[in-house]
Amino acid sequence: MVDKITSWKFAEELFDETPAMHRARIRADEMGIECITAATGAQLAFIASSLSAKSIVEVGTGTGLSGLWLLHGSKSATLATIDTETEHQAAAKLAFTDAGIAANRTRIISGKAEEVMSNMADAAYDLVLLDAGAETLKSQITESARLLRPGGAVAIVHALWRDRVPDPAMRDESTVAYRDAIKFFSDNNSFVVSLLTVGDGLLLASKR
Repeated sequence: MVDKITSWKFAEELFDETPAMHRARIRADEMGIECITAATGAQLAFIASSLSAKSIVEVGTGTGLSGLWLLHGSKSATLATIDTETEHQAAAKLAFTDAGIAANRTRIISGKAEEVMSNMADAAYDLVLLDAGAETLKSQITESARLLRPGGAVAIVHALWRDRVPDPAMRDESTVAYRDAIKFFSDNNSFVVSLLTVGDGLLLASKR
């Protein structure tokens, strides 16, 4: 008997990745880095395209897969991507080169997210992607709100954190951090908010 394909599974498997994206995903698997799903990547590309994004900040470079999706969505965008791991940054640089992305469209920055972001200009960015774990998520969100122009958006991946966020009995540090992030934006009249079940959860907040 063939298992029935669920709508969620259908949506998750609908989107094909480019060869460069596929190779970046393989490198991530080899390095033990958890990547966004292709469906999440497609959603990020859609957002970048809808915003006609010119300036994007990414926290958590990984092997460059999410960066490739963002740049795929907006062909005129430049990406500043922040990570503390030099090995990740080298893999991302390889991915960007592999995809034929011009060197002037990417800036790979080494450092702690909140420290790097604190030196970036106010209201100068169209899109901020947060994908660097929960430990400093609160400060990343504060900086993101400052960096975004009116009409810009912040995207937080893993927002449902292994399906733990909806369960109030789950009180580990990461789950609470993502739960607090959702509450921060949903209670903030300065943002229009959406929470999608794509991938491991994708929180989107557009600055009014």
